[in-house]
Amino acid sequence: MFTFPYDAVVFDLDGTLTCSDQGIIQSMRYALDKVGATVPVGVDLRAIIGPPLMVSLMELLGLDEHTARTAIGYYTEFFNREGMYLYTVYPHIRSILKMLRDGGVFVAMATSKPVRPAMAILNHFGLTHYFHRIITEEDNEKVVNKPELIRRALPESYRRAAMIGDRYFDVEGALANGIDCIGAGYGFGTEDELRNAGATHVVADTESLRAYLCPGAPIPRGYFLTMEGLDGSGKTTQMDRLEQSLRDYGYSVLRTREPGGCEISEEIRHTILTTDHMEMCPACEALLYAAARAQHVHEVIRPAVERGMLVLCDRFVDSSIAYQGGGRELGTEVVRTLNAPAVDGMLPDATVYLNIDHQLALERRHSASSLDRIEVESAAFHARVQAAYEKLISEDKKRFLLVDAEQDVDAVAADVLDVVLSRLEPEFEG
Repeated sequence: MFTFPYDAVVFDLDGTLTCSDQGIIQSMRYALDKVGATVPVGVDLRAIIGPPLMVSLMELLGLDEHTARTAIGYYTEFFNREGMYLYTVYPHIRSILKMLRDGGVFVAMATSKPVRPAMAILNHFGLTHYFHRIITEEDNEKVVNKPELIRRALPESYRRAAMIGDRYFDVEGALANGIDCIGAGYGFGTEDELRNAGATHVVADTESLRAYLCPGAPIPRGYFLTMEGLDGSGKTTQMDRLEQSLRDYGYSVLRTREPGGCEISEEIRHTILTTDHMEMCPACEALLYAAARAQHVHEVIRPAVERGMLVLCDRFVDSSIAYQGGGRELGTEVVRTLNAPAVDGMLPDATVYLNIDHQLALERRHSASSLDRIEVESAAFHARVQAAYEKLISEDKKRFLLVDAEQDVDAVAADVLDVVLSRLEPEFEG
């Protein structure tokens, strides 16, 4: 049995939960340009991350009060339109928040960011539901100091509490409330800044933060997400887009593919797909896919999910059932049974299916690049594959997340991300 060192933990936002430099700096450059101001020589704009904007504009950038208020208006305009979408959530933050809450720890946030942008960011990234209490500035004119924000964020009673932050303001605020401060050395302050301010401890990355806050606690199981679709459905493009988006949202992603994903399976992949082996019989093909999958599950997929990763896999057993069971006419149940020891119970938690007619998919595929041994098959073959997929979906509607892949690329990517986030974080408010 493990015990959490703190029963109350308060997090800062920028530089602690989120990597926000691009969003904040670009918003500030836009604002300064609008009011005709420039960054003073020798000033690093990253220094504005953390303190209230009015403080940074007047004390760091040398603007008078009227110009500073005008700049804040422009800053807010750009930030709401573009800046906040340049944020990313640091890796492991989601698992840290979940482990703390599941362990009965009071979890709060105290940020100098005004309430509307702060809540917009938390909602956009689906983080709001992890917190028992969220304390922000009320607006850009009424500045509340960090010690007071932290005081408001703390529960009425606690055994031992800590503030997690990346700037000296956070350390000073924690010490003023008589609680520990863990310096987020991966954020926008320096280790020297944090230690000189009196930080109790400084961590170099979020993995170290998780180990410090949750020593001995089991890391939550990861997630196994697959993407399926006909050849030409745009899978590779959508896998690229989805992977990047999930990383931006703070998921620890391991991307892989089938056949392949590890050395043995990649060697089998070449044997299956090369046009040098056009004489390969359907049974041999199906068995090779299953063999590659067995090693892939054993060596890559299961270990990654068990250590808390989100495994994003381009094709899995559904492809074998559709292509060899349906397309090759081996029978879907025959292929399912053949793959049972390869899958070994490691079925996807959810599967995105890019829904497109096989004729349109083939037209796209033929115009893209050279075709492999499967893609050169007849239209009748691909029609059988599509029918097999449709049967699989009808039998397991809960697992499959259907997306219309006949839309333009951006629309498909938006829909894919929407259905995936809805499944990963049912509590999403954004």
